[in-house]
Amino acid sequence: MRDEPSTVADPFETLGLDPAQTALYAAVLRLHRATRTELAQAMNGSVESIGRQLDDLVKLGVVEEQSGQYLARHPAAALGKVIARRLERLAEESRRIDSALGSIRGLIRDYDAGRDFQDGPFTVELVSGADVLYESVVGIALQSPPMTLLTAVPDERTMTDFVRKFADPWIDAQKRKLLTVHAIIPVSTLPQPGVRDQLGRLIETGGQVRTLDRVPSWFMAAGPDTAGLPAAWGGNLPDHAYNFYLVRTPLVVGVLRSLFLELWGRAVPLPWGRRGDGMVQVLRLAAQGMCDDSIARQLGVSVRTVRARFADAMAELGAQSRFHAGVEAARRGWLS
Repeated sequence: MRDEPSTVADPFETLGLDPAQTALYAAVLRLHRATRTELAQAMNGSVESIGRQLDDLVKLGVVEEQSGQYLARHPAAALGKVIARRLERLAEESRRIDSALGSIRGLIRDYDAGRDFQDGPFTVELVSGADVLYESVVGIALQSPPMTLLTAVPDERTMTDFVRKFADPWIDAQKRKLLTVHAIIPVSTLPQPGVRDQLGRLIETGGQVRTLDRVPSWFMAAGPDTAGLPAAWGGNLPDHAYNFYLVRTPLVVGVLRSLFLELWGRAVPLPWGRRGDGMVQVLRLAAQGMCDDSIARQLGVSVRTVRARFADAMAELGAQSRFHAGVEAARRGWLS
């Protein structure tokens, strides 16, 4: 594990600036105010090449031009501009994914027609009621244990109902080795009363939970042959009286499983449990400006352990640097 970079370049490179751009930005910072010619001399480059790079930095909002001279924006403001542009691109990507998810309407037409083009007719059952939903999952698991349940929860109201009324049967089924739950939930639901306790129990008994900023809809894949689809894709279950379709065919299960795995790959694990608590501790202390040695003394562990926890946090958050890990951890509510 390498030490945290001490220059301003690392966060900008992480967010998409190439090394030449970050080096030029650092040169503008040092000179404070300079012309293209002065910067070309400082960088040992041609005026034409440096000019093109300066134009790019001006467009990115990290450098300003005033009467032929270039001034660097404050590093915090400059980084904020770069982050804002990256978030805009991520939002656009999310909109494209949501558009692609609209294609699931074709699947709904298929199972409404009652035809599986590979295996002939298949069963589609309209089910109503929250009790029926959660009891159905345990019933399916009893038929062929151990069953893997993949499920997505899109909203706070459904999550509240699950935590208050229905988590216990699933946790008990996990203790009995009947099923294993993998769930994706919105990060906004974590502060709700009881959520941490119940999800902690779910994880302790073998389940796995990850979070996304936005979950597109409720759905589930129960084992290899049974899928659950909402009566209205994108809505929450309580608003529709827990009306949903149970579809028994590998074709639909396979599609929903693929959708779940795509979302799972973008989701972030919960920072709970012994390993997660260690990651959160070092990130919180680093956010206070403490170095590795100080963090090690504060926690009563070795510097090597501190660096290993940083590495674990970066891997869990998909971060390329400690700075990036800290930003992502704060956005995910780990440091709250």
